[in-house]
Amino acid sequence: MTKSNKALHGAIALAGISALALTACTGPSGGGGGSTASGNAGSTIAYGTTDKVTALDPAGSYDNGSFMVMNQIYSFLMNSKPGGAEPAPDLAESGSFTAPTEFTVKMKSDLKWANGHVLDSKDVKFSFDRQTKIADPNGPASLLGNIKSIATPDANTVVFTLSKANDQTFAQILQSPAAPIVDDEVFPADKLLSDEEIVKAKAFYGQYVIDSYNKNTLISLTAWPDYKGVLGKPANAGATIKYYTDQTNMKLEVKGGQIDVANRSLSATDIDDLKKDSNVTVNVGPGGEMRYIVFNFDTMPFGAKTPEADPKKALAVRQAAANLVDRQAISDQVYKGTYLPMWSNVPSGFLGANESFKEAYGDGSGKPSLDKAKKVMSDAGISGPVNIKLQYNPDHYGKSSGDEYAMVKDQLEKSGLFTVDLQSTEWVTYNAASKKDSYPVFQLGWFPDFSDADNYLTPMFPKGGFFNNHYSNTDVEALIAKQLVTADKSEREKTIKDIQDQLAKDISTLPLLQGAQVAVSGKSVKGVDSTLDASFKFRLGQVSK
Repeated sequence: MTKSNKALHGAIALAGISALALTACTGPSGGGGGSTASGNAGSTIAYGTTDKVTALDPAGSYDNGSFMVMNQIYSFLMNSKPGGAEPAPDLAESGSFTAPTEFTVKMKSDLKWANGHVLDSKDVKFSFDRQTKIADPNGPASLLGNIKSIATPDANTVVFTLSKANDQTFAQILQSPAAPIVDDEVFPADKLLSDEEIVKAKAFYGQYVIDSYNKNTLISLTAWPDYKGVLGKPANAGATIKYYTDQTNMKLEVKGGQIDVANRSLSATDIDDLKKDSNVTVNVGPGGEMRYIVFNFDTMPFGAKTPEADPKKALAVRQAAANLVDRQAISDQVYKGTYLPMWSNVPSGFLGANESFKEAYGDGSGKPSLDKAKKVMSDAGISGPVNIKLQYNPDHYGKSSGDEYAMVKDQLEKSGLFTVDLQSTEWVTYNAASKKDSYPVFQLGWFPDFSDADNYLTPMFPKGGFFNNHYSNTDVEALIAKQLVTADKSEREKTIKDIQDQLAKDISTLPLLQGAQVAVSGKSVKGVDSTLDASFKFRLGQVSK
């Protein structure tokens, strides 16, 4: 049944309601969660996406396209049952804090990888140790910063010793992109393993194994009967993942029934059109995705490594841009309300989210202010138009990115304060180049690893964040570290608000929009709505027809 725009806006606003208390994150084994879909378990599901796989090695990628596949073929110590985000034992039987800095996991016994190798605590320690040792710039190792050491007193016990006590997110970290468990007899300890070698070695322990793999073209999966984790038996016998370079083709194939599900990313126009089609269902889940602009503090105009380096002028450039962008116009005209204005670095709905940018910039009500933009530039001694080299990506964040950034360019240039050199690059190149100072000002999006405000702070701002933009503020870093281990909810909420207020002053990134999860499925397809939850993990095992 097609859902309305009202429902979509509600899903966006309620993004973070499942943020969890630590005490709710552990418990008895949840094995056999399984699908509640009532379709044909012998059927095969065809899933379509424009997302791309960077790497199947968990140490080598930190993007939604790669993690979606990992969620089908790997397991975690903790994972969430479909319908929510609360961590539950997956490879574990139980997991809990046994001391303020000690988290102990008891694993299920007699586990084996699809290739027959033994899966035990040795694999777990190996998986986390290699993440931090490799620390690939495209990987998620930064999420593991609080792990001091890992001990394995026996084959079924893992003891994590943490640097900071009372980590409010640790159980969620164990189900994040940094936490898929890999086969220590297949993966090297100090370098990445290619996708082809992973597939050849059958190094899988999840609901599925990969039968055939043509990277970013077609993946064929078969349900694996020996999986004993929290997701249970899939509701189908297998699945294919088809990759599209053109979202229009994906839209046409879900309309025509050639694929059963189209997920990430259809344009707002396509979604609006599909809502009127009686042959498909537009499924909407809680939001949490954000779209934002990153400023490289070394290479942006007046940046630290430019010939005209001047930190005050660089700040004025960022403040002027913040005063000029019209988020509502982009939301209305480009995304037709499928994305809403985002007024802070923590999305609406999460603990502590405020509207720091709305209060600090523009006219104070969300509209742009040319007068304030002119004043900050004049006060900094900037007299002429400033040229900004602005990069965006057209294939990872959807074709609408072109319209979005054309509008940002127009909003900045019509002020007379900026000229904008707008350029785009395909994702595989863009993702690596953005972390190597190639782009002074650039687009990024964020699809959360888990449902907590910290996931919009710790990965992004300490030491320049995962995008390596050279931002540094020790006060902000101290506040981020403080909220992470503050058990009192009110105190933690205040700290998170203080962080956002300071970030709005510095403008390491300029938040623009936040959006809901939207997947389109055929009328006979069941279970899609149950996996569009606050875990932000799409589980093919929920889908049947």
